[in-house]
Amino acid sequence: MLAYILRRIALMIPTVVGILFISFVIVQFAPGGPVERILSQLQGTESGATANFGGGGGNTAAGGGSSDFSSKYRGAQGLDPAFIKELEKQFGFDKPAPERFALMLWNYARFDFGRSYFSDQPVLKMIGEKLPVSISLGLWMTLISYLISIPLGIRKAVTDGSSFDIWTSAVVIIGYAVPSFLFAVLLVTLFCGSVWQIFPLRGLTSDNFEQLSAIGKAGDYLWHIFLPVLSLTLSAFATITNLTKNSFLDEIKKSYVQTARMKGLSERRVLYGHVFRNAMMIVVAGFPGAFISAFFSGSLLIEMIFSLDGLGLLSFNSVVNRDYPVVFASLYIFALLGLFVNLLSDLTYTWIDPRIDFETREV
Repeated sequence: MLAYILRRIALMIPTVVGILFISFVIVQFAPGGPVERILSQLQGTESGATANFGGGGGNTAAGGGSSDFSSKYRGAQGLDPAFIKELEKQFGFDKPAPERFALMLWNYARFDFGRSYFSDQPVLKMIGEKLPVSISLGLWMTLISYLISIPLGIRKAVTDGSSFDIWTSAVVIIGYAVPSFLFAVLLVTLFCGSVWQIFPLRGLTSDNFEQLSAIGKAGDYLWHIFLPVLSLTLSAFATITNLTKNSFLDEIKKSYVQTARMKGLSERRVLYGHVFRNAMMIVVAGFPGAFISAFFSGSLLIEMIFSLDGLGLLSFNSVVNRDYPVVFASLYIFALLGLFVNLLSDLTYTWIDPRIDFETREV
């Protein structure tokens, strides 16, 4: 098993490098950039999320050496070329693209992500400050959805075709069809002031959080995070419930289950002693996807609706502002987390079913 783990970790290196390389190449041809954003601010023009989309190439492709700055950057007309060269040097665009990419890989291998272009804070510190919010959302959503979905899916499989299965299927279909951000908007409308003022609308903690007791802090945290987690869970539990039900139905119809029943084993013993281990394999395989989905994609909209300052919102703002150190550092960390969670999922296979031996398989 150790050899398999080491091989998987070794394969993570070219995977992460490939992800960074593709993203780096795309950025080189993307319109706009930090230099152009600074110039637009100096000229007093629009600097919003869509300001740089239109006309002109991305300044990130520039490697220096051209004196025609007007053709390279929007808003450069009338500005001193020496000033623009100084901006390029400040952001590192005075070096050729291959050199910048190689330097980025070397720094990232040492977890040196540099400083933000615009806030001038260490990128690692910025990510560390936002990470607890996104981890809280992802972990709570994954744990709660699995705790609800697995027993519900087993019950639906055992009572397949019953009235319980039918009405719960209707609930599952609604949860599957409606995205989490729509649930979030509904919950905000109902419970954050428009109808009832029960839960807070903004933030993860109250302003007086530091003055509260330990129990008070725990209660305040749960009070703030309840609606965001509920919004994510309502959408997530549907997929896992259907997956669990279908997996158990497939196993229940197999011949070894009939043999176990013929031997006189109780239905509970058959279900949890024989079927459970085999049926849970595919459910466990979905764990990384559920966690990563809430952590990276679903959390962005939820963070925006509930004003939670997490990684999703940080990544979105860094893309809008062309803050490339934050963009690539977030991508790097996301990729590493995704790969390690997938490895953890494979190791969980062996815990559920010791008969699985990854040592004898190719990675």
